[in-house]
Amino acid sequence: MEVAPIGLPHSSQNVANLLFCVWQKAQVIVSSLFVISFLLATVYLDTLLKTRMKVIPVLLLIVLSVFSPQQLRTLKEREKILAPKVFKSSRGETLPYRLSIPLHYDQKKKYPLVVYLHGGGGRGNDNQKQIDGGNGYLIDFFTGDETQARYPSFVVAPQSPMEGWIEADSITPTRYLHLVYELIADLQRTYNIDVARVYVAGQSMGGFGAFAIISEHPRMFAAGVALCDGGDQSKVGRLTNVPIWVFHGAKDESVPVERSRTIVAAIKNAGGGKV
Repeated sequence: MEVAPIGLPHSSQNVANLLFCVWQKAQVIVSSLFVISFLLATVYLDTLLKTRMKVIPVLLLIVLSVFSPQQLRTLKEREKILAPKVFKSSRGETLPYRLSIPLHYDQKKKYPLVVYLHGGGGRGNDNQKQIDGGNGYLIDFFTGDETQARYPSFVVAPQSPMEGWIEADSITPTRYLHLVYELIADLQRTYNIDVARVYVAGQSMGGFGAFAIISEHPRMFAAGVALCDGGDQSKVGRLTNVPIWVFHGAKDESVPVERSRTIVAAIKNAGGGKV
């Protein structure tokens, strides 16, 4: 497992170092790459969503995650938490999405927004696949009772059709990724969302999408998490000030790890701060 951190905010580097030191999992876990990436990403998001002066109880989180397999929800359970909706642009284009609203939403308070971009298996128009299967790991964490109790936040999971989030070149945003940007703006108009705490996370195709949408709108996002991905090297100048964590398995047979290594190196060479 290889992790390439970029622009880690505040105490995140210490968190990452601690995680590497104690990560020794004895039990066999189905789809271990996904689980490991999930655990690392949750620590990062945990740091981002809490107050900036405190440090999360990382050791306890790791001990629990090592000795207790993650309890994933069923699709039906997720459907009860994330309401099905459809965004319609001014041009008449539509984008299905799922939305989770904080349990005790108070219109007088501002809340973070977490945008989840699904992988290739989530494509379609049923408004279900993007929260099912392998896409469920991060969805369950973002919407989990413990997470929401600590850090109440909106979670949105849009669904792209077969066209996906990026073109065949794996770096050019599709019209559906542009619709995600419009969806975020629409949610900000509808709910009391803190514009300074909008985060994007994606896996595989969604990881490419995360890089692409940050590259297009770097001022919109406070930070990002990308799993098994890559990005457009010609736009790294737009990524230098956005904290991003990149996770990629060195033995990934679907997306070569060099895709992540290359974009990480390019960002560093462009002067990506807080590395």
